[in-house]
Amino acid sequence: MRVLVIAEQEWLAETIAKGIDWRGFRCDVACSLETADADLELIHYDAVILQLPVPDGDGLAWLSRRRLHPDFPPVLVLTAFNAICDRIASLDAGADDCLVNPADSGEIAARLRALLRRPGPRSPPLLHVGGLVFDVAARQLQHHGLEVPLTHKEAELLELLMRRVGTVLRKSVITDALYGFNEDVTPNAVEALVSRLRHKIGASDGASNGAPALDTVRGMGYILRDVPDADAGDRTAPHPEHGADAVTGPSATVVRRTQDPQATRVPPARLA
Repeated sequence: MRVLVIAEQEWLAETIAKGIDWRGFRCDVACSLETADADLELIHYDAVILQLPVPDGDGLAWLSRRRLHPDFPPVLVLTAFNAICDRIASLDAGADDCLVNPADSGEIAARLRALLRRPGPRSPPLLHVGGLVFDVAARQLQHHGLEVPLTHKEAELLELLMRRVGTVLRKSVITDALYGFNEDVTPNAVEALVSRLRHKIGASDGASNGAPALDTVRGMGYILRDVPDADAGDRTAPHPEHGADAVTGPSATVVRRTQDPQATRVPPARLA
């Protein structure tokens, strides 16, 4: 989950960001509404945290204007004003939830998860794909009841893929979702991360072990497919003519091309 944290002072924004980062939220920080506008034009955020007041304008007026955008993400307002009328004003301006500062980082994370469970393109508390069950809050994965340990980044990638199962995710989309502006990203970081995740969830064996298929789509990106057991044999990537070996390195699983023109084809995928 990628979150934009807007706060008057950088140290305050960083404190909020660090408090929820290890709970599964990748945060970017904006210390002005102008910077926030620029970030929102560049990145698709799952949620916004708006700390009031802001230094360069009326935060609630800004929120009212941004709320006119049909794809504007849910907003959690953190306010220094304790009066009920201030909280009502925040909600009426377009906030999805409101907390009075200082707020516990655990509660902030819990309220974000609650916002993302609401109707619409939001996230349920448990994600199910094939034999995989991912607990969004606990950041825990189970495969047919057995816990599978994941690193922080692996859990973020898996959640992203499970929330968009059946959709091809471009490498740039994954990079934007998993890495903040200030993080160093090596050229093969996403490939290596996908390779490790494949190995851990057993996707290299296809659906024969009840795991979904994590495929590389040549020249496009990656897709998590919920493949039925009956289709656990040969799988052909949507673009087999581009060749095999989409990912290299230890424990990497490759996209295989088939010699048989009658081999089973995967269903067409959406592209994100």
